[in-house]
Order: sequence, then structure tokens, then C-alpha cells
Amino acid sequence: MATLIVPPIPPHPRDDATQLYRAFKGFGCDTTAVINILAHRDATQRAYIQQEYRTTYSEELSKRLVSELSGKLETAVLLWLPDPAARDAEIIRKSLVVDRNLEAATEVICSRTPSQLQYLKQLYHSKFGVYVEHEIELNTSGDHKKILLAYISTPRHEGPEVDRDVAQKDAKVLYKAGEKKLGTDEKTFVQIFSQRSGAHLAAVSSYYQDMYGHSLKKAVKNEASGSFGHALLTISGCATNPAKYFAKVLHKAMKGMGTNDSTLIRVIVTRTEIDMQYIKAEYAKKYKKTLNDAVHSETSGNYRAFLLALLGPNH
Repeated sequence: MATLIVPPIPPHPRDDATQLYRAFKGFGCDTTAVINILAHRDATQRAYIQQEYRTTYSEELSKRLVSELSGKLETAVLLWLPDPAARDAEIIRKSLVVDRNLEAATEVICSRTPSQLQYLKQLYHSKFGVYVEHEIELNTSGDHKKILLAYISTPRHEGPEVDRDVAQKDAKVLYKAGEKKLGTDEKTFVQIFSQRSGAHLAAVSSYYQDMYGHSLKKAVKNEASGSFGHALLTISGCATNPAKYFAKVLHKAMKGMGTNDSTLIRVIVTRTEIDMQYIKAEYAKKYKKTLNDAVHSETSGNYRAFLLALLGPNH
């Protein structure tokens, strides 16, 4: 369930483009007007607005936003503007090639469905002229590289059907490959985590808990660390309960001193049109405060206003 609130009768994209142009004109930018329009339009509407803006004013809306906005608000609005696949491609490119911080790329790749990844790969190539697999090959290493390459290129079933016998067998195989032996057979983890569907992995996790008295997640934490561990935890977390997984990611981004704004922006922007309603519910259940209140206390100004507009009513 998305939290995006779109007007019941949305204005024509040309009118939105005109209103944005007016907000930019003159001295300073009417940031509130920009937020009120863009934070309340879905991906298709945003694409039409960009098209109309380009046609009418002979410039890219994104370029104009760069010169009109600044700081964290600029980052958030520019990430919100594209459609989900183009956005994912940008996040992965920035994470692997520009920042060399693998967390964002790992999270995005390991939380998307096979069909989303398929489309992402095509788009990445047409956008950047290079295959995403090639970028992973160059910028990651070891078991982390193996799981990302396997996960992004293996076709997986997307339906809810599960072969219970195979799931139970997988739970035993993972136990033997990890907790039962000295050291870890990483190859087995890569194989099962990249080849099995989300529904299947959720069943494996449930069998693991029944047979060995603790969660598969706990086993993964004990057996795998660093980026490889992060990849496995993302895959299993999103297989069992993606909303709970992202609620934890958001909480971690705001915990303690300071805020990890790039994570906060990435998760809110990428999940608003998908399952943010569920993430908010999981957040409130687990942390006894609303996600809106948490974001409110960690952010300020127009940046805060934009994120809260995406999150919808505070409940």
C-alpha cells in the first residue's frame, strides 16, 4: 500500500509545468509550491510533467531543480522525479561507481523482484552504456560479488506457490552448510538465496525456526558478515516481511547521534509508491512511535516538509 496522496482530479501536466515554472521565476524559489506539486504526483504524472516542461520551456525540469533547490531537499526531490526503474539504476550507479559505498546497491538489488531486476538491467544499459553486471564485477569482491551477480541474473519464480518438501530440505542444507560445520559453505548460501523465490525462502525460514529453535536470520548473522551478510539478510528479510525489513533500515538510519540522510531519503522515496503504508504500521508496532514523528524530529525545513508529504497522514 502506497502512502502517496494524489489529487482526485489531478491538474493537466501542462498546468503543473506552468505552476513549477512560475515557482522558479523571480527572486528565490517558491519551494512550498514545488513540494505541493511534485510530492503529490505519481510516477506517470511526473513523467508527463517533465515532458511538458521540456516542450514548453526547452529545458529539463531536473536541471532547473538542481539550480533552484539545494542540500538534502534537492537530493530527495531529484531522486523522487524518475520512475522506479530509472531511479534504481541511478542509485546502483552512484553506490557502485561514484560513492563506492556498496550498501545502497546491495539493498536495491536484493530487495527487488526478478521482473523488476530484468527491466532494471535493460534500462541501466540504455542509460549508462554499460551492463550492470559489469559494474558489479568491477566494484565488488568475494562472496558479495557472487551473491549480487547470481541474484541479478537468476530467473526466479514470483508466485506464492511453495514445494514444502524442498523448503524443508533447503533448511537442513543451510544448517549443514552453516551452523553445523566449522566455517561456512558460502557457495550453498549463494545458491539457495539466489535460486529460490521469496515465498519459498519465507517457508525455508519458517522450517529453520521450527527445526533449530532460532531464525534463519540469526544463523545468517552468525555465519556471514560485511556486505555478503547484508545481501543475505536483505534477501531473507524481504522474502519474509519487506515492510518490517525497511522499518528496521529506517530506524537504524535515525538511531543515535546524527541521521543517515541518504538512507532515509532512499527508503522513503523508493517505497512511497509501493508499501510505505505497511512500513509505517511495522515501524509503529516495533518502535512505539510513528514513522512521521521520528522523521519530524530528525529533519527540518522544506526537506522535512517534502518527506512528510510523501509519508502521508501521521498515524
